[in-house]
Amino acid sequence: MADVGEVLMSVLSTIRVPKPGDRVHKDECALSFSSPESEGGLYVCMNSFLGFGSQYVDRHHARTGQRAYFHITRTRKTKKEDDNNSGSGHPPKKKPTRLAIGIEGGFDVEQEQYEEDVKVVILPDRQEVTSEDLGTMPDVVRERVSLSMAGIMAADSVSHTLQVQQWDGEVRQESRHAADLKQLDNGVKIPPSGWRCDVCDLQENIWMNLTDGKVLCGRRYFDGSGGNNHALLHFQETGYPLAVKLGTITPDGADVYSYDEDDMVLDSKLPEHLAHFGINMMTMEKTERTMTELEIAVNQRVGEWEVIQESGTTLRPMFGPGLTGMKNLGNSCYLNSVMQVLFTVPDFQSKSVPSFTQTMSLPLIKFIAKLGYGLLSGEYSKPAPDPGDENGASEPRGDQIGIAPQMFKALVGRGHPEFSTNRQQDAQEFLLHFINMVERNCRSGSNPSEAFRFLVEERIVCQQSQKAKYTQRVDYIVQLPVPMDQATNTEELQEAERRREEGDSSAPTVRAQIPFTACMAALSEPEILTDFWSSAVQTKTTATKTTRFASFPDHLVIQIKKFTFGLDWVPKKLDVSIDVPDTLDLSALLATGQQPGEELLPEVAPPPLMTPDVEVKGILGSHGNEEDDSLYSPLLSPVLDDSTVSQLCEMGFPLEACRKAVYYTGNTGIDAAMNWIMSHMDDPDFAAPLVLPGCSSGAGTTPTESLSEEHLATIVSMGFSRDQATKALRATSNVLDRAVDWIFSHLDDLESMDVSEGGRSAAESEGGRDPPPGPRVRDGPGKYELFAFISHMGTSTMCGHYVCHIKKDQQWVIFNDQKVCASEKPPKDLGYLYFYRRVAE
Repeated sequence: MADVGEVLMSVLSTIRVPKPGDRVHKDECALSFSSPESEGGLYVCMNSFLGFGSQYVDRHHARTGQRAYFHITRTRKTKKEDDNNSGSGHPPKKKPTRLAIGIEGGFDVEQEQYEEDVKVVILPDRQEVTSEDLGTMPDVVRERVSLSMAGIMAADSVSHTLQVQQWDGEVRQESRHAADLKQLDNGVKIPPSGWRCDVCDLQENIWMNLTDGKVLCGRRYFDGSGGNNHALLHFQETGYPLAVKLGTITPDGADVYSYDEDDMVLDSKLPEHLAHFGINMMTMEKTERTMTELEIAVNQRVGEWEVIQESGTTLRPMFGPGLTGMKNLGNSCYLNSVMQVLFTVPDFQSKSVPSFTQTMSLPLIKFIAKLGYGLLSGEYSKPAPDPGDENGASEPRGDQIGIAPQMFKALVGRGHPEFSTNRQQDAQEFLLHFINMVERNCRSGSNPSEAFRFLVEERIVCQQSQKAKYTQRVDYIVQLPVPMDQATNTEELQEAERRREEGDSSAPTVRAQIPFTACMAALSEPEILTDFWSSAVQTKTTATKTTRFASFPDHLVIQIKKFTFGLDWVPKKLDVSIDVPDTLDLSALLATGQQPGEELLPEVAPPPLMTPDVEVKGILGSHGNEEDDSLYSPLLSPVLDDSTVSQLCEMGFPLEACRKAVYYTGNTGIDAAMNWIMSHMDDPDFAAPLVLPGCSSGAGTTPTESLSEEHLATIVSMGFSRDQATKALRATSNVLDRAVDWIFSHLDDLESMDVSEGGRSAAESEGGRDPPPGPRVRDGPGKYELFAFISHMGTSTMCGHYVCHIKKDQQWVIFNDQKVCASEKPPKDLGYLYFYRRVAE
């Protein structure tokens, strides 16, 4: 064997020193979830700085010829079990005093201590070189290799730059109003205790406005506790921005809230501002919980956290294929829960093949396969070693070695304003975001998201003419409303509310019991549309809209709409229990299409808004004949209601979006315009300038050669022909989302063209029912069984924690990040997202 010094000299040109912009992957294998803690450690290529597990480093060497690798192994330091650590599924026993993660006094985060061993390994003979060995080698070798080793060790790993280990919810910014706050010389002096709301005499949650000294109660919380919103109403009336919570004043500070900035803030002049109203900050004592303490208490709410995590019982850990835990990368529980459920679906399981590195070129598909293999193979489903158990004699804990999907999280979040951060997110929004990415990356091959894709039919009936309009759209999730007025325990809820209003601190928290049948009834009942412009009677009138399934997917996702806004636009979560069934039959919600003898509304849009001196050349607008440009007039100049546009702009919406909202709703008022905005906020051209029909870039005038090939490919991948995609894009100014909406509202016009129906089979069609024309959707019976659900704990989607329960071989299993255990009492009534699979008949 050649001398190791000579070998190093021969490969010296391939050994690089990391530069500031280099990404060093020293925590995760590029092709698996091996890490420095895994058996065999991690090999970091000293040229590309990619990491490889022991089973893949030889493959990389064979394919690239690279020989020098930086080998890292980590072993846990032995330490005694902390008495405050809890068992599987239990909330932390050590009471947190700070709204933070990974910070002293915050919520517990397990911080392991490791011993690290590093060396250079030369392939293929696996010759090893330590730092001590370099001392005997030539200067040029010693200097280059030492610098490279030190650079790799000192560089932040990619996972470190992506992962927030600490989160401090108490970090507050200085209010922009604090330095120059206006304070009225009105003679008001505030006593050091005995405060009451000036309006309702409430004695808890009392705030003083720092401008006029008004003492008022705070906001009402989602569960009915708190105040009566009088401090907020005072701000809305006066505009005085800052208020201090009186019971929290101490020599160290106090809770200060800025209504204008809508956040807890710092006031560097607080002693001066308090003294203005006779309050000596240095003599005050804390008599009420701070907002941080209240949030911590809510986040530890026993009724939800313990029930969902099943922390009242000893759970049996489970290991093996399909039972692999996922490490929390800092508020990544939403991602963990969604991906665990998705890889229970056969379509996604088929993407997780060991040979993915050789058969797939798209990055997303590679990482989906990598994640799927990591979750399903069982290779990483092993008990995490107990640092205090040197002999391995103790029973396995619920924690697993698991996998840390750092690269996957970075990829799916890249460029997204929310999912690229380490803040908590909405699991439903992430699911749709991920499905969107899969749709874009699976145009030419099998698309696993087809398992969830279905068609929705909307039927609108003009009440004056009784003529109807049918449209179809693609969807992936059924959003189920929660009719709170249908609660079966109304008397208990009212009694608990009465006791809270009377200040009874012992009043129990009562959860509303909502029947699932009431939720389904609310989903299927007709919606009343006021100010509907009817093309049959050429005026605004009332209409009803009914929504039905035009196809039934293989796998159905139901979202319980627990998150909503109060009358003051403050986000809140409905604390409800819903008796979600194990089996579901949606056959009664199947769309029937146009009924015999039923007349359709004419395809005519409202007349365009014009100035009186403009000649009208066509009245059909963007819904006229797309091939006849004579219907569009470049002279059309809309008259927009300036007051409505101004009101929308004051709400923070872009000016051009407000102008379009008023234009497309025909100057029918603020409510209609607001509905348009809420429905089109995700449009890529939402804030783009208003383009009128007949302009050079208007609808119907986009030449074929200027159409986006990417948009064409996207529509074609949904099952439409290229001609149909071209027609839709030409009719909608080459805007993808509008083109998709257009194509579903013109299906009758497209039936004469060749509509691809790939993905449907005669065997999948129920009772010989003809499949709806349009995109690839799988259809079949509307009977389902529950196989998974995702639950959320906390007050809003921006905080709290997610876990999922999945039924495997008739056994419910709880996946709580790295903890995977047999579920004893799956809390099916407290779920947020429910997943059903079709029952074969």
